[in-house]
Amino acid sequence: MILARVLVSRLIEIENTQYMKTLKLLSVIFLSSILLTSCVAEVVIEEDVYVEEPTITLNELLNTYEIWYVDIERTTGSGEIPFLQKAFTVSFRNGTFFANNNLVGMGNNGNGYGLDVGFYDTFSMNLDISHDIDGTYKLIINQLSDNQIEVYDKVTNTSYFLIGYQRNNFDYDRVFYDNIHYFLQEYEVWEKVFTSEFGVLNEFDNENYLQFSYFGSGENFKSSQDENGVPISDIFYDYTGHYQVKDIINTFDKKTLTLDYDYLGNEFFELSVISDSKIQLFHPMSDTVYQFVGRGYTQFKNSEKGKLIQNEKKRIKKADYMKLSK
Repeated sequence: MILARVLVSRLIEIENTQYMKTLKLLSVIFLSSILLTSCVAEVVIEEDVYVEEPTITLNELLNTYEIWYVDIERTTGSGEIPFLQKAFTVSFRNGTFFANNNLVGMGNNGNGYGLDVGFYDTFSMNLDISHDIDGTYKLIINQLSDNQIEVYDKVTNTSYFLIGYQRNNFDYDRVFYDNIHYFLQEYEVWEKVFTSEFGVLNEFDNENYLQFSYFGSGENFKSSQDENGVPISDIFYDYTGHYQVKDIINTFDKKTLTLDYDYLGNEFFELSVISDSKIQLFHPMSDTVYQFVGRGYTQFKNSEKGKLIQNEKKRIKKADYMKLSK
């Protein structure tokens, strides 16, 4: 009887031990599943995505600066946006589009803004410009920095780059002298009005008129020995050739002017500007000083005259400039 009780007690103990092992195993499985579920849950949690919105609108950006300088040398593409190609600066003022297309009067015309040449509208980063002569253009603006933008025309795959300034810190004089060859083209003809008494007699003493045309127009300068006072339409030009304007090191307000006469050699001058309509030429070979006054001012409001289009610039660099450099 006692032996039976001992056997029953041992069986119960073994059974309880087995139950505890099973219970422990089930607990481990349960806890593991919870931990694994937690790990998976952490993996699939997605972080919030933040899209940075522009702090100002395109219209506000364009109006932030009073003057946008057209950095023509950075232009890319084989086409052109006509009203940017001929402009030195543009401005966006309350829907009106302004441009400085001429060097004569720059800084004074339109209180520095230039001429009213059209109107504009903005939507997102799109700029629509309706030009008085060149028509409507739909452009895309890309802001490159605080004061630099890219103006892209997807029709011609052409980009222009504009730099923003305020009128009171924009160097109109620097722009004038950096582009003085365009200034020479803004008058139909330059008439000699002064020859210094000092200096050696030379052939240029007899030339009274100079005409400068835009690069790419063939023989782009002409000279005449006609008497002073002849009507512009009646001037007979005796000589033709090419001209070139170059910088003088460490001097921004004076240039060199080379007149390359067809078959007759070159004449070299130091060119300085007396006013918006008068220039002075110093002839080092003879130590003679000449002064010329511009006649027949031409206001550039269309793209038929003015700065070269991109294809012309490339062709001139390979042809005319090489000829002049010889």
